Amino acid sequence: MQFISAQRFDDDVVEREFTIGEISGVLWTPASTATPTPLILLGPPPLGLRKSYPRLLGRARHAVAGGYSAAAIELPGSGDRPRNAIVDQAVADLHRALAAGEPVTDDIVDRLILPLLDPAISEWRTTLDALLALPEIGGPVGYSGGVISIGTRLAVVEPRVEAAVLFAGSYVPRTIFEEARRVTIPLHVLLQWDDEGNDRQMALDLFDAFGSKEKTLHANMGGHTGVPHYAGEAADSFFTRHLR
Repeated sequence: MQFISAQRFDDDVVEREFTIGEISGVLWTPASTATPTPLILLGPPPLGLRKSYPRLLGRARHAVAGGYSAAAIELPGSGDRPRNAIVDQAVADLHRALAAGEPVTDDIVDRLILPLLDPAISEWRTTLDALLALPEIGGPVGYSGGVISIGTRLAVVEPRVEAAVLFAGSYVPRTIFEEARRVTIPLHVLLQWDDEGNDRQMALDLFDAFGSKEKTLHANMGGHTGVPHYAGEAADSFFTRHLR
């Protein structure tokens, strides 16, 4: 891990950009702490860290204020990383289907999501190795965000992730429904009921499929960006129970 920039905000949050080989990301930590902090991995939207930075920064500063460190990485094919032609074509096919009022087929969803899963999971695990080697971070580890298929698979394959807040709304391949039955960690799933362009029933079916004994669905009226502040408070309470 190489840190390539650093800045300190007025609320004593230190932000450092880092690289690990081809992986790039951002780490937010308290300016000072007596003991190593738990860690929350912030799953970004597939828009690129630069475009989603304001939202990620808000989430990260909130996490640090609660006594955590937080980190996000650039997803494969996002930002300045090489594009994936299969995913780009699936995005075009998705927009065309939605504009025409046609159903989004399993083929489109598979081409949209599956090419991202293996590289994203590998890079998250490599990043986690490096982060937990830092003296200021000690675990336990939580995951918060989307793409929900990435969060689901990470919950299955990465035993160091002990709890997850998953953002519902992105399309989910059928194979992820089978993987969801193997998820056993505590889950808190956020769903915007009127999320435009996304499949509400698919999100509900995925929640039903999760094998966790403790799982909570927090659904709110409103579109994709209309998440109320108290939804964050509920997620905070969830992480307090399981990471502190």
